[in-house]
Amino acid sequence: MKSIALCVVSLLSLVPFVVGVSEWGQCGGRNYSGSTSCDSGLTCVYINEWYSQCVKATATAPPPSSTSSIGSCGLPSQSSSSQSSSTSVPTGFVKTDGQRTNAYWLAQLGSTSLIQQALAEIAQAGSNVLRVWGWNDVTSPSGTYYQLWNGATPTINYGADGLQKFDTVVASAKAAGIRLVVPLTNNWQDYGGMDRYISQIAGGGQHSLFYTNTAIKNAYKNYVNAFVTRYKNEPTIFSWELANESRCNGCSASVITAWAKEMSASIDPNHMVALGDEGFFNQPGSSSYPYQGGEGVDFTANMAILTLDYGTFHMYPIGWGITSGYQAWGVQWINDHAAVQKSVNKPVIIEEYGVTSSDRPSVYAAWWKAVETSGLAGDQYWQAATTASGSGYNDGYGIS
Repeated sequence: MKSIALCVVSLLSLVPFVVGVSEWGQCGGRNYSGSTSCDSGLTCVYINEWYSQCVKATATAPPPSSTSSIGSCGLPSQSSSSQSSSTSVPTGFVKTDGQRTNAYWLAQLGSTSLIQQALAEIAQAGSNVLRVWGWNDVTSPSGTYYQLWNGATPTINYGADGLQKFDTVVASAKAAGIRLVVPLTNNWQDYGGMDRYISQIAGGGQHSLFYTNTAIKNAYKNYVNAFVTRYKNEPTIFSWELANESRCNGCSASVITAWAKEMSASIDPNHMVALGDEGFFNQPGSSSYPYQGGEGVDFTANMAILTLDYGTFHMYPIGWGITSGYQAWGVQWINDHAAVQKSVNKPVIIEEYGVTSSDRPSVYAAWWKAVETSGLAGDQYWQAATTASGSGYNDGYGIS
């Protein structure tokens, strides 16, 4: 699914309970309004004026540095009133320790003023980390695009309707105090994605070619290198994601795991890297489709990849065939991913989720509670609705 969301931290206050902060979570800092109590065995340790975190009582606090820890939604916490009068501009590269959030269509808006308007609305709603697409592969120029294909030959678009437009997104995000999570291709055909590489280079074929064909992998690496190099010294970039919702239906799970190992090893060292997958498990025989392994994804194995800094998972139970009991199913899905987070000691984010049913408020409240009680690093829903984007990008999940 295409992905955009507002920071859920502002929504968690709707859940009427207080829990201790889990290991590596934020427990203090200037304008921080969350819990200051750590789970048993943990101590709230001062890092800098903006951020304190829960660590094991025997741990030694790292010295202050120019690297920003992930606080509330990924940046030092600030109240909405202080945001409107004094925006905190990203100045340090982010490393793992907390929560963050999502947006895909931003670069497709027609003008700089619309981009700035959308970001202002998103920031006002409480978000300070946003997910926005970092690819658009076309065979003829259209809208904002980053790679133009002529047969098997791709050309990077560095012009005003290409990477210069993404420069505008980055500059506008920085001015709004927002950091960007950037996926670099798509499992689906929207905006080109993996199938564009397959059709242009291999003339079509199985989806698995994207993960196994040497020429396709090299073309993807070349694109990633061009895009990432342009922003490798830009702290407004929160992280890179290798793809949106990687799948390889019918493949061995080892195919995507091997590809993720290879591709994540070549990303720049300043920014975090995630796979950007839906978090499917590889448990053949399970009665629930997202656990069965049929999409060639093994969340647990992928989380063990040393060059992936954090994990992601998505949740659309109705779309995945869970048409009844989806509230309870979602709670279990959250808890199962939180268990993997704890086992590998890496943050895990539920970065897309949604239902369009009339019981959405109660379903979301139950899911948010599960996020907090499970110790999951954070969440971001699909998708934000802004006046700048109009109705053109609202697929029924929009929340304004």
